[in-house]
Amino acid sequence: MTYFHWIAGSLLALAWFSRLLDAALGMPEVADIARPEWAPTANARPARVSIIVPARNEEEHIGESLERLLRLDYANYEVIAINDRSTDRTGEVMEHVATGVRSLERLKIIHIEELPQGWMGKVHAMWAGANQATGEWLLFTDADVLFRPDSLARALTYAEAEHADHVVLFPLMIMHSPGETMMIAFFQSLFVFGHRPWKVADPKSKDHMGVGAFNLVRRSAYEGIGTYKALQFEVLDDMKLGKLVKEAGYAQRCVFGHDLISLRWVKGAIGMVQNLTKNFFAIVSFQWPRALASAFVLAFLNLGPFLGIGFAHGWARLPYAVALASIFGIYVGMSWRSDVPFYYFFLHPVSSFLFVYITLHSMLLTLGRGGVIWRGTFYPLDELRKGMV
Repeated sequence: MTYFHWIAGSLLALAWFSRLLDAALGMPEVADIARPEWAPTANARPARVSIIVPARNEEEHIGESLERLLRLDYANYEVIAINDRSTDRTGEVMEHVATGVRSLERLKIIHIEELPQGWMGKVHAMWAGANQATGEWLLFTDADVLFRPDSLARALTYAEAEHADHVVLFPLMIMHSPGETMMIAFFQSLFVFGHRPWKVADPKSKDHMGVGAFNLVRRSAYEGIGTYKALQFEVLDDMKLGKLVKEAGYAQRCVFGHDLISLRWVKGAIGMVQNLTKNFFAIVSFQWPRALASAFVLAFLNLGPFLGIGFAHGWARLPYAVALASIFGIYVGMSWRSDVPFYYFFLHPVSSFLFVYITLHSMLLTLGRGGVIWRGTFYPLDELRKGMV
């Protein structure tokens, strides 16, 4: 048993310490465009930007979101809001906001009544919005994102300075309960482990990024990857957009911005479980062996250090302690970049268990239904597998 603990503990220590070291060295390279040096300067000809906002049953958020967008401190932009087959008052709220806009060129409303075959609803809405866009840049965002007035100007200042074709701005997560804070903390630690934001700018690496809250894409790059038609039946459309942009050789960057954009992603721990159940099986390409393997790896990596420190004896506890210290270090790092307090490290085992449950539940539910129900629309599993990028 001692040999088992040394082997298991060493693997865990190596995995977590290497990721902590990599993040500690790499994260400082990710720009923070909320800093003074990225404040917008006078520009004789600001680039035209089209902000595309798809919404389905978002009457609770869409009004404030659009009003914030219409108050951006940027001279040359338009907002294209798409009401994607909503069954609530989303379309009505959009039209109400539009009546208060002085210039009809600033806000366009598109109402979609029927989803064409072979499309995911959100992807089709973004594609439809982009087809009517007039901007040199396209900003794809979500209906519940709140923009600070200087957010767009700062992002464009950075994009032009870096000669970027795709800029991803990480949002500030608004958290109102310990449960959602715990779950978002784990999600962020998982994100750091599985992705390397600091490597996105390296054209030699395969690391890529995409965030539904803020995908700013140069129009030539968007058209160069085949537009959203290339992702028309893709569940993970935001990340896969980043994948196509990176693989096509375009310059991609991801940045921090504190509260330049913010959103409340989920309501409570159960809200996170429900939100991720629909797409976690997609992360493993809808393959049940990979889902089972992922659940095991999640449990081993995240629960292993806590269990090992309790069951091992003597010096065999050392590698588990290194792994735990590394996880704690990641939480400390996250507390510097987000509103997640470092002491949520102590709830890591609870959130780990819930994420293992999400992985297995997503697999079983999708296989049992033969597909995914997303925003009231059923998407068959066979078509989802064919539509993956």
